[in-house]
Amino acid sequence: MKPKENIHKKNRSLIAKVLFVVLCLLCLTPLINPPIALLMGVAVAQITGNPFEKISGKAVSWLLKFAVIGLGFGMSVSSALQAGKDGFILTVSSIIATLTLGILLGKLFKIDKKIAQLISSGTAICGGSAIAAIAPVIKANAKQISVSIGIVFLLNALALFIFPVVGHFFELTQHQFGVWSAIAIHDTSSVVGAANEYGNEALQTATTVKLARALWILPISVLFAVYKSGSVKKVKVPYFIGLFILAIIVNTYVPGIESVAPHIVTLAKIALTVTLFLIGTNLTYSSLKKVGVKPLVLAVLIWVFISVASLTIIMQTVA
Repeated sequence: MKPKENIHKKNRSLIAKVLFVVLCLLCLTPLINPPIALLMGVAVAQITGNPFEKISGKAVSWLLKFAVIGLGFGMSVSSALQAGKDGFILTVSSIIATLTLGILLGKLFKIDKKIAQLISSGTAICGGSAIAAIAPVIKANAKQISVSIGIVFLLNALALFIFPVVGHFFELTQHQFGVWSAIAIHDTSSVVGAANEYGNEALQTATTVKLARALWILPISVLFAVYKSGSVKKVKVPYFIGLFILAIIVNTYVPGIESVAPHIVTLAKIALTVTLFLIGTNLTYSSLKKVGVKPLVLAVLIWVFISVASLTIIMQTVA
């Protein structure tokens, strides 16, 4: 490489890093909300790329866990139990229906069986987390995992903008929207982001119902392990959900916590905003191009099915 080309490459790398850090810091301020943070991340992905790809990948996982646990300090045991109760039957029925439909459509479209299983599980339970948990159980390879996660990330990004608009159009209550977003949006990050835009009550309901839904990773993973010749030893338990429940208990029963809890919730929301920015930086055109038409059609069809069906039921049965 010529000296001038080397200098230009270093300068571009430096500019990319500075821009990334500046935008990331901007996400720590009240000026940026979750949807805008996601858009900023997507823009960075197309223009300069993510200069800290490996670090940000690990950061997303930890920041999202902190955000979810922190949001527990804004909830009470009674409200959490009510939200969980309202969403339980809908959660179970939607998981069964989505998995069944996804696997059947996968066979109809002649899509790779493991990709269909991963997409169906991610749509039915909790997006990337479900895919990451089930992938080793069914022995999915790197390509199958990347295609499935790429689709989930794309639809998550769309959901963050579409769901609040639809919620306001149908005049959903805070509680209705919280249940709907938890049932119909794939990943916890976008569920919390969309609900946060809709209102505080929607955020509390959505977080509780979504995490109760995420617990189904365990039985579904075991089911795949038994019937798909996987290994039960590879099943992962989402431990941070236990910490979320503990945070709710502490917030309800520990004296004096009310002076600290609002600050923890604020930090959790900031962590969510940064998380969505980092997720956006991985949504490059090249990564989405690898997805393929058939898996994308499958994912959209089962997503539309669960979104429309759950919205219809919620509007008729949930106050």
